[in-house]
Amino acid sequence: MKAVVINAFGGNDVMEVREMPMPSMRPGDVLVRVRAAGVNPVDWKTREGQTRIVVGSRFPKILGSECAGEIVEAGSLVAKWKPGDEVIATTGFRLGAYAEFVAVPGKNVFSKPKSMPFEEAAAIPIAGMTAFTALRDKGAITAGRKVLINGASGGVGTFAVQIAKHYGADVTAVCSGANEALVKGLGADRVIDYHRQDFTLSGDRYDIIFDAVSSRSYGECKSVLVARGVYINTLPSLSIFRDILLTSLFPGKKAATMMVGFKAADMDWLCGQIEAGRIKVVLDKVFPLDQAKEALAYSQTGRARGKVVLKVI
Repeated sequence: MKAVVINAFGGNDVMEVREMPMPSMRPGDVLVRVRAAGVNPVDWKTREGQTRIVVGSRFPKILGSECAGEIVEAGSLVAKWKPGDEVIATTGFRLGAYAEFVAVPGKNVFSKPKSMPFEEAAAIPIAGMTAFTALRDKGAITAGRKVLINGASGGVGTFAVQIAKHYGADVTAVCSGANEALVKGLGADRVIDYHRQDFTLSGDRYDIIFDAVSSRSYGECKSVLVARGVYINTLPSLSIFRDILLTSLFPGKKAATMMVGFKAADMDWLCGQIEAGRIKVVLDKVFPLDQAKEALAYSQTGRARGKVVLKVI
C-alpha cells in the first residue's frame, strides 16, 4: 500500500511517499480503507520529534492521526463493525492514517453520515472534538457567557466559534484581519485583528478564553478573565500544568488544557449538527496523498483557514 513515511525526525525532507506492507491487525482492531485523512499541527510536530515521548522513536513511522473511509475487515473481538461500513476513525499514538489502509482499535471508530463527503468527515475528529469538549467540559459554556477564541480561523477555531454560538455565547474571535469575514460568517459577534490589537491589553473581560493555537499563556490572559473565568489551551506542557496546579489551590480564575478524548455520543452529536447545517466544516485545501509534504508545509505556516485534508483514494 502507498503511505507517507518518515525514517527519522526532522523537517519535510525526512518524509517520503512509498510502498509499505499492509498493517497488521489485533483482535480488537478494524482495517479501514482510507479515503481521506485530516492534517493537524500534531502531524508536523510528530515529524519533528516533538511528540517522541508518546509515539516513540522506532522507524519507519506512517504519519497521521485521523481519517475517514470504509471498513475492509473487522477483528475477531469486534462485533459492531462490518465490511463496507463508512466510518470516521482516529489512530491516536499508533499513527498511520496517511496511508491507503490503516488498522485502528474498534473503539476509535465512529459512524460517518452517508451524506457527508469523506474529506469533510476526515476533518472532524481532532479539531471538532477538541473544540467541543474544551468549551463544554473545561469551560462549562452556557448561554450569555463571554467567550474569546484565539486562533478563530484555524481548524479548531472555526469549530469553536460555531459551537460557542450554538450554546448561545457572546463570541469574540481573534485572527488576522484577512479572515474577519470568515469568522463573522461562522457567527462571531466581533473580531480582533491580532496584528492591530493585543486582546490581553483590552478593557474587556471574558468568562472563557479558549486559546485554540496555544500562542498566549495563562499568565498573559488572566488579567482579562472575569473573577471565576477559565483559560483553556490545546498544548499540554510543563508551564500549563504548573498553572493548572496553582489555580486549583485557590478559588477564582482557572487554567486548563485539552487532551482530547473520543466518545461515540459526542461524535454523533457533532456529526448531527453538521448534517443539519447548524455547524459547517471549513475546508481550506485538499491535497492528494502524493503532496503530503506540501500539505504539512502549508499547515505549518499557521495560515490555514479551517482544515487541511489529504485525499487518499
